Amino acid sequence: MKKFFTLTIFALFAFAMNAQTVTGVIVDQETAEPLIGAVVQQKGTSNGTITDIDGSFTLALREGNPVLLLTFLGFNDSEIDLTGKTGSIDLGNVELSSNAMGLEEVTITGTMDIVKDRRTPVAVSTISVAEIQANSGNVEFPELMKNTPSIYVAGQSGGYGDSEIFTRGFDQTNTAFLLNGQPINGMEDGKMYWSNWSGMTDVATAVQIQRGLGSSKLAISSVGGTINIIMKATDIAKGGNASILYGNDNYLKATASYSSGMINDKFGVSFLLTHWQGDGWAEGTKGAGQNYFISAGYKINNRNKINFLITGAPQYHDQNFNKRISDHYNDPANPDEFNIKFNNNYGTLDGEYLSMRRNYYHKPVANLNWDLKFDNQSSLSTVAYASWGNGGGTGPYGDTRIDGYNTADGHIDFDNVIAANAQVDGGIGLNNVNRQYLGTAIRGSRNNHAWYGLVSNYSKKLNQNLNFSIGADLRTYHGSHYRELVDLLGLNGFDESDKARFNNHIVSETFPANPWTAMYKNASLAESIDYRNDETISYAGAFSQFEYTNSRISAFLQGAISNQSHVRFELHNNTEAEEKSENVNNLGYNVKGGASYSINTNNTIFFNTGFYQRQPFHDNIYLNFSNFVNPVAVPEKVFGIEAGYKFANQNFALNLNAYRTSWKDRATTRTLNDGDELPNGFIIISEGFRNTLQNQLHSGVELDFSYKINKMASVRGYTSIGDWAYQGSLNSQYFDVNRELVYQTDGDDVDGVRVGGAAQTTFGLGLDVKPIKPLFVSLKYNYYNNLYSNIGVGTTSLLLPDFGLLDLGVRYNVDLANGQLLTLRGNIYNLLGTEYISRATSSVEASSVESENWNGVNKSNFVQFGKTRTWNVSLKYSF
Repeated sequence: MKKFFTLTIFALFAFAMNAQTVTGVIVDQETAEPLIGAVVQQKGTSNGTITDIDGSFTLALREGNPVLLLTFLGFNDSEIDLTGKTGSIDLGNVELSSNAMGLEEVTITGTMDIVKDRRTPVAVSTISVAEIQANSGNVEFPELMKNTPSIYVAGQSGGYGDSEIFTRGFDQTNTAFLLNGQPINGMEDGKMYWSNWSGMTDVATAVQIQRGLGSSKLAISSVGGTINIIMKATDIAKGGNASILYGNDNYLKATASYSSGMINDKFGVSFLLTHWQGDGWAEGTKGAGQNYFISAGYKINNRNKINFLITGAPQYHDQNFNKRISDHYNDPANPDEFNIKFNNNYGTLDGEYLSMRRNYYHKPVANLNWDLKFDNQSSLSTVAYASWGNGGGTGPYGDTRIDGYNTADGHIDFDNVIAANAQVDGGIGLNNVNRQYLGTAIRGSRNNHAWYGLVSNYSKKLNQNLNFSIGADLRTYHGSHYRELVDLLGLNGFDESDKARFNNHIVSETFPANPWTAMYKNASLAESIDYRNDETISYAGAFSQFEYTNSRISAFLQGAISNQSHVRFELHNNTEAEEKSENVNNLGYNVKGGASYSINTNNTIFFNTGFYQRQPFHDNIYLNFSNFVNPVAVPEKVFGIEAGYKFANQNFALNLNAYRTSWKDRATTRTLNDGDELPNGFIIISEGFRNTLQNQLHSGVELDFSYKINKMASVRGYTSIGDWAYQGSLNSQYFDVNRELVYQTDGDDVDGVRVGGAAQTTFGLGLDVKPIKPLFVSLKYNYYNNLYSNIGVGTTSLLLPDFGLLDLGVRYNVDLANGQLLTLRGNIYNLLGTEYISRATSSVEASSVESENWNGVNKSNFVQFGKTRTWNVSLKYSF
């Protein structure tokens, strides 16, 4: 693999551009700064080039259309007619004007609900491709969004791809994520596993964060907001790039991409390949993976165009979970020494590294976009998509009390585990429903799925001011969940005779924790262990919108309705005749609208409101991982209201928003930790879970601004102040590791208790400086306050210490002439090396004995620390 990428990069370095006869310099109309990488194309042909470090270009004209088309992300297109001009042509400075949000030219299909101007009545932030490329480095995709109001990113130290993003205090299961108009939250639980999308920083053209109910027409779970991720389509300009990046903890990433450009103005292909690997910031969090992206576009005629793409990011990464703060004092020779990077999920076997907890997954995604323009007033946009996910996560099986086999410093002694396994009679382990545990192995918990869907939207311009659209959102999903043996650690197998389907049944087949082999090597029903269940989820929705605009007013009214059906199949613990559950159907709908009013050119006010009835997640519908329907899981009710003010002139822009979101009848499931004591005195062994029905109220204000000081410097900042709390009481059910109900409550008072997970008060300030033309320096500071833990076993959340993080980025461009560019970039994240708690899942109050606390937090709390200082340097060649 390494040799392949090395050869690919060297091959791409051999490309060069041709001599030119038309010259010019493309600049920003407002600042006169050169626009690097702007596309200059002879309209109607595949003949084109891009601007260099000075914004300059040269292009040899071919026979045909004498019009030049100039495009750049974030700016309005421009055309220059060269009719009648002969010989060498010098156009001088050519100005392009900014188009506010800058997304129209990358919107592949009309199924995407993109805010294109400042008048749309929603709270929105947009991250351009330039920002993505400048800030990505070796951080995960959610961290690109942390410099926006009401956004909080946690869990970065869990391993590559294990971070989690919160929007207005709602976790990512309650934020809708769209990829080129395709919903990508998990249909079972709404979760986002960013490790499945590790290549997104390479292929995303833009990201738009619509906080609150947003402008999406789909009946999706946008309680906190909607995040639209727009992938690149087939590039219209010929060219490519190759890059190499190195970072902390031996992180290495190589990338190569190339586009054919549009051949005969009909067809084009773009591709990208990436390989990455690293040891991870925390101990025992090694990882490696690839990313592939292929996009092919075809222009059937002036009214029809299609684009097909397929992308995937097979990867594995070892994991670091929440643990007690006291566990981080793991050196027996220095018991007072704090080790922020400690991870107890790995150890050694015959002197070689081995992790008990590895995530491995491969999720290819394909979609076909078709844009059909009937006439100047009507069009149809459709995306058909599919994804096939295969993989899972490893962990202990059998006698899971690995602590008994740990070394003095808290790591797993796998040699000791194997020695213990050698004493097991016949080498046959036990892990059955009667709580009999014998022998220890490594198992894989598999979560496979096949997902197919279609979103289609018809738009009609009814008159000069009024637009109408109507569409459909159809999805079908089949998931399969089971466990399989990965490494028997010296055992000969496991006795699985306690399952309803089997008698005298021994399982011994093992399956590697590998993302590529997971695509085709799966355990059969007889080869699976512990549990096996499938589900089929079907979704059908319809949506419609009216939009009115004139010179001062912009208003919209949207509505959507959907039905979601669920069927569960219990394949181990029920007989074949009883394996199918009751079919559960839930109706969901939303109604929302908003309006903006432009007081004058610079000042705009807006208002929006809406109501959702949202279906509960599949994982909350069936009780205790069985076919019994959970009576607590009912449709959730969400009501939101928002108002805002926007100001913008040539050098300064400001947005002010106020919001209130009420969320009722929310069903949740959260993990209980080993050793947690329930209100009835029951002690959780290994782990369990808590099933809860709750109400929440989130309100707050947000402010963000940008100011261009001069041509060399600009400043951006934001602040958000939230008030996020539970209302009324909690109704909870507690289950042990075997999913047995051990305690339940009715009406625990939590009124006014703060919602945990995300900082409720945030502040950010960024300075961008360009002291000389090729050099760019960026400095960003983010401060987080009023961060609470999740509600623990009881009914309170815990206030955690506030913290601030400083990031530094430097870029230097070297012009190699003829459209070739060399970019050197470096980033340092958390420059000051601040130690902080990123999130906490328990709420034990501080001890009166100071030595039992860490920065005022009781050391018995389960927390995950954030990353200290990390860095990367990269070299990129573009041609």
